[in-house]
Amino acid sequence: MKIPEFKTNKELFVWLKENEEDLIYQKKSMFKRADAFSAPTIFHEAITSDSALKTFKANDFDVTEIKVRAVINTTMIRDSHKDVHINGLWKKSLQENKRIKHLQEHEMRFDKIIADKDDLKAFTKTYDWKQLGYDIEGKTEALVFDSTIKQSRNPIMFNEYKNDNVDNHSVGMYYVNVKLAINSDDEDDVKYKEEFDKNIEQIANKEEVKKDGFYFAVYEAKAIEGSAVPIGSNQMTPTLRVGKFGDEIEKTKEELEAEAIIKWLRE
Repeated sequence: MKIPEFKTNKELFVWLKENEEDLIYQKKSMFKRADAFSAPTIFHEAITSDSALKTFKANDFDVTEIKVRAVINTTMIRDSHKDVHINGLWKKSLQENKRIKHLQEHEMRFDKIIADKDDLKAFTKTYDWKQLGYDIEGKTEALVFDSTIKQSRNPIMFNEYKNDNVDNHSVGMYYVNVKLAINSDDEDDVKYKEEFDKNIEQIANKEEVKKDGFYFAVYEAKAIEGSAVPIGSNQMTPTLRVGKFGDEIEKTKEELEAEAIIKWLRE
């Protein structure tokens, strides 16, 4: 259901409330591919020299397998679908879905698989926006893929990643828990206003959101796959690192903590 244009926000808010059930049902019932031809307009700086980001180019090496760290999705930014993914939305999905795949442009075909099974590790990690190369204050929870990409499996995407051509990703998912947030002072709109205020100051493009006066807060989603795409509805999804197979990709805080616990138990 497409949201019509209205002369005033008041008219828009009335329409949103009247169609809330249908709008949310539509969002939850569709397999959502988070890519489109429009995206939030936020200034993008050059990638920094932070240790979590790219440290060398894989095309300097004659290799047939590379290791890639890719940001598939980021939270706390409203995308072109007017949706804001809230921190924690992937927790249940990552615990339950052990068949998640790294794909080329959302194509669930054998020749479009980039990595899966033992060649793919999916997890979330909190970054400052500036760590990802964006001139924004605040933090985001990224859905991250550490993938071993083999030339023999998908030669096209092997070369695209190896030559540093992939700077956008997109998640293929189903929404599970969605709430409408409206910046209305009407006494009948208290629940919508509370929802709006709860997250607005953490949203990266909050000035755009405040101007429009609404967003859809997504508190839980089921991730099916993550894809390399030419352009995504959330463009804050870069490739962070490309390296030779066998080189260590930075471990997450959770991995280090788990290793420390295992070491302590063994001692």
